[in-house]
Amino acid sequence: MSVGVTTSAPLPPTSDTSAFSLVDYVVFVLLLVLSLAIGLYHACRGWGQHTTGQLLMADRKMSCLPVALSLLATFQSAVAILGVPSEIYRFGTQYWFLGCSYFLGLLIPAHIFIPIFYRLHLTSAYEYLELRFNKTVRVCGTVTFIFQMVIYMGVVLYAPSLALNAVTGFDLWLSVLTLGIVCAIYTALGGLKAVIWTDVFQTLVMFLGQLAVIIVGSAKVGGLGHVWDLASQHGRISGIELDPDPFVRHTFWTLAFGGVFMMLSLYGVNQAQVQRYLSSRTEKAAVLSCYAVFPCQQVVLCMGCLIGLVMFAYYQIHPMSIQQSQAAPDQFVLYFVMDLLKDLPGLPGLFVACLFSGSLSTISSAFNSLATVTMEDLIRPWFPEFSEVRATMLSRILAFGYGLLCLGMAYISSQMGPVLQAAISIFGMVGGPLLGLFCLGMFFPCANPPGAIVGLLAGLVMAFWIGIGSLVSSTRASVAPAPWNESSNLTTVTLTTLMPPATLSRPAGLQRLYSLSYLWYSAHNSTTVIVVGLIVSLLTGGMRGRTLNPRTIYPVLPRLLALLPVSCQKRLHCKSYSQDLPKDTVMFPEKMRNGILKDSGDREATPEAEKDPAHNGSSPAILQETSL
Repeated sequence: MSVGVTTSAPLPPTSDTSAFSLVDYVVFVLLLVLSLAIGLYHACRGWGQHTTGQLLMADRKMSCLPVALSLLATFQSAVAILGVPSEIYRFGTQYWFLGCSYFLGLLIPAHIFIPIFYRLHLTSAYEYLELRFNKTVRVCGTVTFIFQMVIYMGVVLYAPSLALNAVTGFDLWLSVLTLGIVCAIYTALGGLKAVIWTDVFQTLVMFLGQLAVIIVGSAKVGGLGHVWDLASQHGRISGIELDPDPFVRHTFWTLAFGGVFMMLSLYGVNQAQVQRYLSSRTEKAAVLSCYAVFPCQQVVLCMGCLIGLVMFAYYQIHPMSIQQSQAAPDQFVLYFVMDLLKDLPGLPGLFVACLFSGSLSTISSAFNSLATVTMEDLIRPWFPEFSEVRATMLSRILAFGYGLLCLGMAYISSQMGPVLQAAISIFGMVGGPLLGLFCLGMFFPCANPPGAIVGLLAGLVMAFWIGIGSLVSSTRASVAPAPWNESSNLTTVTLTTLMPPATLSRPAGLQRLYSLSYLWYSAHNSTTVIVVGLIVSLLTGGMRGRTLNPRTIYPVLPRLLALLPVSCQKRLHCKSYSQDLPKDTVMFPEKMRNGILKDSGDREATPEAEKDPAHNGSSPAILQETSL
């Protein structure tokens, strides 16, 4: 998403690059029709017998592969498809090292977040906050997430449509309205299962579209070997930059380790992803789906980087026109594709379908996750007597209502001008503090509700302070007008993304703080939440006088001690902590089907817990782990 998309009028498309053939339109329309058909199929299947569990959680019966592809598609938006190649074309392959962060960024959720969420049998990730803290913290987390997604979902629909309009002449509001309405219909009627299976289809379309560009482009410039040689000759193949300075925009440490916090905020605690984990048939399937995302993410990153290198090689042989060179960076890929594929009917339409598959997968996930948290966190706790039929109908209305709100936000985005960059960055600003809030609860048993609330507020203040300060600073400097210089990927935008442009002089004071690399924003903001939350918790007496559910804590110290040799454990007097815990875990509140937490004295187990031992509160494995 580029400020160039919003701060200046789009350049008129040239006649030789904007021609869309009938075949191209057929391919594009086919994407919409098939996506809608998948949604309607799941809506009509068992119509009248749907429950909220089926609508919001796919009845918790999804297998590993579709969940993995849906996890991949959720944050693989049109922004990433346009942004990564542009980043590589302009700055070289340094960004490729972001792939190093995927290992820890997916391993930690698989072994820490997923087991805790899954065993608590949650529907909304924010139910965890009530189990760990109290209802106030849960509502604060939910409202923060809703604010984050509502601001963002209109932008993710509008900006790629505007970029496409600028290059191809594709009608702007027709594409926005068509995508928004189609997505809202199949999300509202088909529920999470429809969203997951359309994500699978759209992921395949994204792969095909990008693969077509790589194959045709490399063939026209003499093969991938020649592409690599040209890129090397012009300094586009980057080595490993080991500068530890966090104020340098892209270094190995920034990408490989700062990117871990970015991945955790996306794949660890974001409701859109947590909801997919929890829809899995078993906990093992949820963990395997997280593992499966790793190679898929690497392939997606490599394809984006290869498109950038092929584009660079192509324009060394066929120089850009004046109009193309003056375009916003997020339009480079579209100009390149239209130049490259204009003589191959159907392929430009395939790439446009690929682009809008990214938008569809992202906004459908937003609609579904927003409907879920609104229903589970804001409505059901206050109206527990809602009948299943009424709750199912309301869930559909909420999903469709958020779809209409998305269209409204797209219109607002068109009127925002320079403020749009701030709107985009709000999505990323909120991710870090929410990650910090969940980490505070899971890893620090002394953290209490006042500490959690104050910590979250401190993290949000810090995020907005640095983010808005960076925006104002970069605007005054007027060094690089387009944020694609810095934000090349939805994944990076999601994190925190006001990325300061590279300036010739080294800033000092607060200006120095504002130049912090955007990939460290999540780490900085989540650490702020944890530090402030711990200080306030200790000052207010910790968990003294409060009941701590051990199933909401990840036992960090015992896990580390368990890695020591047995002889060392004996010297340190390590022992099984399960003997100190009550064997009857029904004294802790558990999740009920109506979205509220049952009383601590109520011993009636939920039907799901009876069916699945993994959800049973008396699991000895869980008790054994919960030593803190």
